[in-house]
Amino acid sequence: MHKLGKVLVAALAVTVFGGTAYGYSTIKSLDGVTREDVIEAADPGEQPADGSLDILLVGRDSRTDEQGNPLSPEMLRELRVGANGDDLTDTLIVLRIPNGQKAVKAFSIPRDSWVAEPGTKDKTKINGIFGHAKFASASAQREAGKTDKAEIDKVAITAARKATLKAVEDLTGVKIDHFAEVNLQSFYDISKAVGGVEVCLKRDTRDIKSGANFKAGRQTIQGADALAFVRQREDLPRSDLDRVRRQQVFLAGLAKQVLSAGTLANPASLSELIDAVKRSVVLDGSWNLLDFVRQMRGVTGGGIAFETIPVVNPDYRYNPKQPTATAVQVDPAQVRAFAASLIGAQATTTPQAPAGPKVDVVNASGKDGLAARVSDLLAEKGFGKGDTTADTGRRTSVVRFSDASGPAAEIATLLGGLDTQKADSIPAGHVQVVLGQVYKGPGVSAGGGAAGVRTDQPITSEDTECIN
Repeated sequence: MHKLGKVLVAALAVTVFGGTAYGYSTIKSLDGVTREDVIEAADPGEQPADGSLDILLVGRDSRTDEQGNPLSPEMLRELRVGANGDDLTDTLIVLRIPNGQKAVKAFSIPRDSWVAEPGTKDKTKINGIFGHAKFASASAQREAGKTDKAEIDKVAITAARKATLKAVEDLTGVKIDHFAEVNLQSFYDISKAVGGVEVCLKRDTRDIKSGANFKAGRQTIQGADALAFVRQREDLPRSDLDRVRRQQVFLAGLAKQVLSAGTLANPASLSELIDAVKRSVVLDGSWNLLDFVRQMRGVTGGGIAFETIPVVNPDYRYNPKQPTATAVQVDPAQVRAFAASLIGAQATTTPQAPAGPKVDVVNASGKDGLAARVSDLLAEKGFGKGDTTADTGRRTSVVRFSDASGPAAEIATLLGGLDTQKADSIPAGHVQVVLGQVYKGPGVSAGGGAAGVRTDQPITSEDTECIN
């Protein structure tokens, strides 16, 4: 059975409500949304420690509603899916909202990303971690003597959500502050509630597995057609990566549609949209929606930009004994540097003179031009430019400092999570970055990053180009 890649429109609808004058007055209508204790509650009014409010949006390949009830045969036929689905998280998107900013940076994690499985020494596709953790929890409960199926499932699903969240944090280096999850029917309902979303395709395309059958050009899609649009990966040049691109295009279009006067000023449309969110979305128990509305006031559809994490190899053969078994190879160092750059780039909106210590960069990797590229990248983030030099081969990388109050930790994070080291030999007013042979962070290639980094331009609601 073809695995679904769903778009998380319900959570996005909650997000964009916060950026409108309608949001504050209507958000109370969402009080009945399902809650789940996935994240520990933060202290009231506390600013996120990493400089950004981070929300994980999860889409499950589930044939049940959010209360665990099976979808009706009629709805399954309308959705063009079979009765049996796997416990997979085929859509994972992180929303990064920098402190004090009105720009939202969103990035997708491909469903087949090959990652470490939390709590084990194994590696697996990230979309399978939910099902693995659910099965392990249910088995442990039964071995402990529990027999109530409903209670076993409830505990197991909570464990699965926590494992998925942990896997995302481990891969990206992002501390997730809030969690939102939707199912198949939620996408169907919400895309209809907003009256559909306009998309544009470069060519005719068809896929029997997803039910997709689209002509080239601009068209408005909703309901089952919208679901087919975002789940199709057959007959696409880059398979799942193009499917991720479609999800981003649709989400950007949805943001624009939800924020339009035609949706928000129409009481019937707004009521239908709120009802669709309430019956299909799960939020973490610590998420105060009224506070979120206050934070998000002023965000527009064009203020949400969608990208994809760096990919090393989209056709990675992870099992020599099964040459047809493939995954998406990713490098955690690249991914962490990418995620950090999304909020680091928001530090200034106009050119300013660099302040604080200068950064000296030492190239001990043997890669030509690496020190200069990294120095330029750090200068773009507002750090002062120091000397760039070469040294004999060194395997690992490190950021050295003499003053613990300096920006060494921030620089280490921007470069992919490097180690830091206090060194009295570093002159006052300087930080030294030493790049070793295994360095794979920003600047490792002449294009500013390793292979696969930002192969696509960010998608916003203002984009009008056609896609595959």
